[in-house]
Amino acid sequence: METQTQAFNHLLPLDFDNVSTLPDSYAWSTTTLPSDDPCNCMINDCKVSLPVIDIREPDVYDLVRHACEKWGAFQVINHGVPLSLFREIEFQTRQLFSLSIDRKLLVARPPSGVIGYGTARISPFYPKLMWTEGFGMMGSPVEQARKLWPQDHVKFW
Repeated sequence: METQTQAFNHLLPLDFDNVSTLPDSYAWSTTTLPSDDPCNCMINDCKVSLPVIDIREPDVYDLVRHACEKWGAFQVINHGVPLSLFREIEFQTRQLFSLSIDRKLLVARPPSGVIGYGTARISPFYPKLMWTEGFGMMGSPVEQARKLWPQDHVKFW
């Protein structure tokens, strides 16, 4: 019988606690990415500034579209979200990712899904594996929270 960990092997990030050397499948180099790939700058240690978008700008939609097409990421300012909410989200995120792998696999993302725990969905487009783990969600994560923290999931309502 297959264990839960084996069943979701395609989703598992590198377990840094249990490897003594970096496997070749995770060893990125400057030749791993095309030279015009923005990620290549990080490998070459250059400084890259993401676009900063003021949500109050009248052409915000065009600015977001351009940032997504060129960079794939951007920083938003003047959004009105309280700093206390950001701190709570960071705290809960640390709680989630500090769980054991077996616990996180309770909310594993299926191979064709977009919601749940696993590796980056863009991973198959790159020749090397990524040193990341993620948790994708759409809408409320209350169902996943109920599985992870059966007695303490009320804050996710």
